[in-house]
Amino acid sequence: MFSTDKSKINAAEDSVLLLQYRQTGDLVFIGELYKRYAKQILGACVYYFNDKNETKDHVMQIFDKLIVELKSREVDNFKGWLSFVVRNYCISVIRKQKTDKKRLNDYQEHEYTMQSEETELALEKIKDAELNEKLLKESLNDLKEGQRKCIDLFYLQNKSYQQIESITGYSSLEVKSYIQNGKRNLKLLILEKQKMTVNPHAK
Repeated sequence: MFSTDKSKINAAEDSVLLLQYRQTGDLVFIGELYKRYAKQILGACVYYFNDKNETKDHVMQIFDKLIVELKSREVDNFKGWLSFVVRNYCISVIRKQKTDKKRLNDYQEHEYTMQSEETELALEKIKDAELNEKLLKESLNDLKEGQRKCIDLFYLQNKSYQQIESITGYSSLEVKSYIQNGKRNLKLLILEKQKMTVNPHAK
């Protein structure tokens, strides 16, 4: 078995260290390769990434990747193969960052659009409610007295038929008739006023 003596490991060629690592799984051999090529990997990462702390993290992740891959992979030219691995790693990270950033931007834009649309819809509902309330009050005044009283008491004041009879003195049949006819006439009046609001020149 290959000696784990530091002096011999330091003097061993890359191919020997790789072979010993595949055979033993001892990280001491990868550790020696790390010492030899850490600067090369760091320089490549600095080229692709600006943040120093981020660069150090990537160097460690690359060596974690090597620990896994070199357990079974045979490499003839470690230095050349390492350059290829580092380049592909950095490019894949950059692509992922751009994709994640685009997704984040798309999500934020979507959220902003949805919030804007919800706000606009809420405002429109408020406007519609205010408009309908105004039209309702105006239209009520245009009804005949009996219809106006019964509609006001039944729908706006939530009075029962019996209560309306007591308040107005109308019979049960009169109350029902005033409410039914008043509701139909009120709807027609509101629709007509809505048309006039949208097109003031309409006749």
